Amino acid sequence: MSGRTRARACPERTCVGCRKRAAKHELLRVTAVEGVCVPDPRGTLPGRGAYLHPEQSCLDLAVRRRAFSRAFRAQGALDTEPLRQHVAVGSDSAPAP
Repeated sequence: MSGRTRARACPERTCVGCRKRAAKHELLRVTAVEGVCVPDPRGTLPGRGAYLHPEQSCLDLAVRRRAFSRAFRAQGALDTEPLRQHVAVGSDSAPAP
């Protein structure tokens, strides 16, 4: 097979908060709709997407660094309240280690 492997490549994306690379399925896709950052867990909303670990710490880093405005090429700050609610609900339902 001349060095080829049969393992399928997994797409990777970079978290806009912590800037670490991870598998696409481990990150939450976020899109901007009319000046609001909206979570897109199914990845079907149109437009540019930014990826984020679904953790409060990464969200806080992204907001502090103004990463969403840069990723969406938007002027000014974006409302992140719906995204904060989605991340808070997701972290509450996560099982304890």
